[in-house]
Amino acid sequence: MTDELHPVVDTAGLAERLGRVRADIADAAAEAGRDAGELTTIVVTKFHPAELVSELAALGVRDVGENRHQEAQAKAAELAHLGLNWHFVGQLQSKKARQVRAYASAVHSVDRPALVDALRSDAATIDAFVQVNLTDDPGRGGVAPGELESLVERVLGTPGLRLRGLMAVAPLGVPARPEFARVRALSERVRALAPGATALSMGMSHDYRDAILEGATHLRIGTAITGNRPA
Repeated sequence: MTDELHPVVDTAGLAERLGRVRADIADAAAEAGRDAGELTTIVVTKFHPAELVSELAALGVRDVGENRHQEAQAKAAELAHLGLNWHFVGQLQSKKARQVRAYASAVHSVDRPALVDALRSDAATIDAFVQVNLTDDPGRGGVAPGELESLVERVLGTPGLRLRGLMAVAPLGVPARPEFARVRALSERVRALAPGATALSMGMSHDYRDAILEGATHLRIGTAITGNRPA
């Protein structure tokens, strides 16, 4: 018997899906001539209970991603004893930035000057990925490619932020790999300003293979591992 406070997690199914994705990642890395050990798989657990995150930790997962601050904050507090790396991967309101810094080791959605300023800290440093918008829709989140260098320079000049590289979401309805190739090209522009900012956070459940082939270093994978979201 279960209830909303104590949901039952399908541990066997979770382990099977995680194993399948890990094998697929290794296969894609080999095809690209890369070492799978250099890739970070962030399991995105939005809408799933803390119990599922605990099971993931027992299966060796160390990096967890969340899209919504309130949910992320609660899970991070409940599971603090597990020592997980929490990645904030959704659009972030500037007024929530300081709260997110309290539990997140990385923010993957840095996309405007006001957010950079809000994430400033003289006390601790977190990883920052500048999100690039690959569409013409400003509501999708991300900085326009033409404004990329300006935002990168602002991150580099802000205490408390360590620029890791770029993040992007492939647009729907088009082949993903050419879009990821665009991100890789944009990354070369970033490295002209910050040679160490080599990370590429791209690739989700439906397109992580294409992302690996185009140089992704951080994969944000949800349902392929966690299964469908709870009703």
